[in-house]
Amino acid sequence: MKLSGGVEWALHCCVVLTTGTDPVPAARLAELHDVSGSYLAKQLQALSRAGLVDSVQGKAGGYVLTRAPELISVLDVVTAVDGAQPAFVCTEIRQRGPLATPREACTRPCAISRAMAGADAAWRAALGAISIADLAGSVEEDYGPGALAGIGGWLTGPDAGQGAAPAG
Repeated sequence: MKLSGGVEWALHCCVVLTTGTDPVPAARLAELHDVSGSYLAKQLQALSRAGLVDSVQGKAGGYVLTRAPELISVLDVVTAVDGAQPAFVCTEIRQRGPLATPREACTRPCAISRAMAGADAAWRAALGAISIADLAGSVEEDYGPGALAGIGGWLTGPDAGQGAAPAG
């Protein structure tokens, strides 16, 4: 399964947004991850349209998660950014060519289509079972206790933008 780069950026942003309740400007999120602000804004808009983040306007505006990170799955983010379409779409090749199977004989999907649909379902189930909270917990395991607090402090601290932050 090939996912757009926007999925990675959106997932990182969702994990970072678990660090607090104050809105985080898109520009700060882009700076934190050293990514294009305009492209990241498109991913945040997709998350907003899907109801996963809220965009807060004003001087202290930015983005916040709309619900607890335990209630947002990786699949929710993937679907928001890349859509819900399956990775494989059967075009009924078996009904083409000199030895084509007649349409009326094709009463169920072919073996290839069934295999691909099963793989897609398993992939979606696996992503649906992982929450943003799970990912945030992994950041703490990977980078040590307080990693997310350090990121949150960098995002909102008085020296915002003055130093490096741990990966998130």
